[in-house]
Amino acid sequence: MTTLELLSQAVGAGKSKDAKALTQRALDEGVGPGEIVNQALVPAMAAVGEKFKNNLIFVPEMLVSARAMKEAMVLLEPRLVAAGITPKYTAVIGTVQGDLHDIGKNLVAIMWKGANFKVIDLGTNVPPTKFISAIKEHQPHVVGLSGLLTTTMPAMVETVKAIRASEYKTVKIMVGGAPVSQQFADEIGADGYAPDAGAAVDRALALVGAA
Repeated sequence: MTTLELLSQAVGAGKSKDAKALTQRALDEGVGPGEIVNQALVPAMAAVGEKFKNNLIFVPEMLVSARAMKEAMVLLEPRLVAAGITPKYTAVIGTVQGDLHDIGKNLVAIMWKGANFKVIDLGTNVPPTKFISAIKEHQPHVVGLSGLLTTTMPAMVETVKAIRASEYKTVKIMVGGAPVSQQFADEIGADGYAPDAGAAVDRALALVGAA
């Protein structure tokens, strides 16, 4: 089995130490950082997303795989930057104003990173003006709005309205979270909805024309 195959397995199994060691081994063997990302990390996280969507694994397993990928990226990111290799797409994500929940948002952010997105995570309790400032600064392909509380659904409505009223009205907006549905996404004028982090990757790739 090649080092990249072993690395992919380690990430899938959530073995952070192995993932870091195998990433270093691949680099020592002369494998390029972009190749490591595209041939080991991206397929590993795609497989994790599929398992999650099919209820074969759950949030804890997904988090440990994400942590393993993060360990690998600690070694790879400086080399990717030095080589001028940047992710193909850019996304801004945040939990809407009035909501402090972030597990779902964090999972989506990690899964997007694993799918070749540069992710700007604005954190929680994000007002519409902060989303718009981030869109202006980073020119993302996709903006993700997260919310777990029913009481913050109006904040999601207001954020979509504010973005659509701005000069960045054509940016693709995705929404997600426990109280959110496809119907709600349609009603508020969002471009996409995802019930979980795995589906969020598929939807985002479809919105940017990559799937």
